[in-house]
Amino acid sequence: MSSCPTCRRGECLEASGQDDRCNPAVLLTQTANRKELAVERAAKKEAVQSLKDTFESTGVAVVAHYSGLTVAQMQILRKQMKQAGASVKVSKNRLAKIALEGTDVASIGSLLKGPTVIATSNDPVAAPKVAIEFAKTNEKFVILGGAMGTTVLNPDAVKALASLPSLDELRGKLVGLIQAPATKLAQLANAPAAKVARVIQAYASKGEAA
Repeated sequence: MSSCPTCRRGECLEASGQDDRCNPAVLLTQTANRKELAVERAAKKEAVQSLKDTFESTGVAVVAHYSGLTVAQMQILRKQMKQAGASVKVSKNRLAKIALEGTDVASIGSLLKGPTVIATSNDPVAAPKVAIEFAKTNEKFVILGGAMGTTVLNPDAVKALASLPSLDELRGKLVGLIQAPATKLAQLANAPAAKVARVIQAYASKGEAA
């Protein structure tokens, strides 16, 4: 059998001396496909690493179904999350599960079934608060659960977390307390812990009423 001038493998079976494997057009297509696959693999690897970085640094992760939401509604959700210092991730569940491996919030992997979105934030209250509020006006956005570090959160726990004041709100209340008259601070310094807690709560309630 003579050697094929294109592939030099001597494996051509056609009478013409070339089979499809040695057809220049086919070879070009195969080369293009290989390059496309390489680009796709690189993109997936980058996506997984980006997700992993997020999961490793987040204070909380909330998972929800979003099937049926319009593009406009998703944009509103993203905007609200961003304003609260949180973010929304939509990716293939398989890639997200790979990225979750070895992270504190790995438990949310079991929730990634179907069209899901993952909301994360460093403030453990921010993402849950926005997610719960958004769900109230968008019935197709269904909270499945989440995780705060290694603590697994069911939907009720996410809702309870959302009811807490955010870090910014807490900072505001603490600043208000620190700016209280010196006599009040002196009294607090000598008061039992239970009394201090009651006073702090009183100031917090006063701030909310204002």
